[in-house]
Amino acid sequence: MLVKVCGATTEEEVRAVTGAGADLVGLWYGIPDGPHDLAADRFARLAGAVHRTGGADPVLVTFCGDARELLALVADAGVSWVQLHGFQPPSLVRRLRRDGPPGLRIVKVLHLDPEGNCLQGSLVAAYERAGADCLLFDTAAADGRIGSTGRSADPAAVLRLAARTTLPFLLAGGLGAGNRDAFGAVLRHPRLLGIDVDSAARGPLGTLDARAAGAVVHAWRGERGVRGEAAA
Repeated sequence: MLVKVCGATTEEEVRAVTGAGADLVGLWYGIPDGPHDLAADRFARLAGAVHRTGGADPVLVTFCGDARELLALVADAGVSWVQLHGFQPPSLVRRLRRDGPPGLRIVKVLHLDPEGNCLQGSLVAAYERAGADCLLFDTAAADGRIGSTGRSADPAAVLRLAARTTLPFLLAGGLGAGNRDAFGAVLRHPRLLGIDVDSAARGPLGTLDARAAGAVVHAWRGERGVRGEAAA
């Protein structure tokens, strides 16, 4: 069960979530008006901070559709995960696969609307053919907004979408330490890689927090014996 915590903006936040057990740290780039968006130089510094923890990998999370720009950032920051979170076309996946460094992991996000429909449904097979390594199922708000909506995914809709795909997937969308049991059927799916959280890993001040992140990590890995310790 991989746990990705998204939206770090400081080295303190990186240390907090990796110390709590996160495997992947999402760093935003090219997300206009995003509250956790980073300039390229700051992105590279934080990616380095994640690498220095020795136990986690940084993930480039982006709406950007410029392959050259993304490939330059991947090279400069030394990241091996790219999460295409917007409505980028399959051709971008193909270009990153062709020109990216060996071992680059390409994650394409698919968004479920409030009715359980996939907004990129007609492109699922094309993303797979283009060379995506895995998918991430997230939720869209009623107004169409995507990214950190806090809206919980419908487990039945997640399973329907999984049935249309062949790749491993991560799950996002309103996940927290207290709702793991609602996703029992999803947890049993053989292609589930792990989860992606943002707001549930934040403390009272709105920053990523070791206590909150630790509670999520322990809950979703089923480490019930140490959940209280994480929240202490």
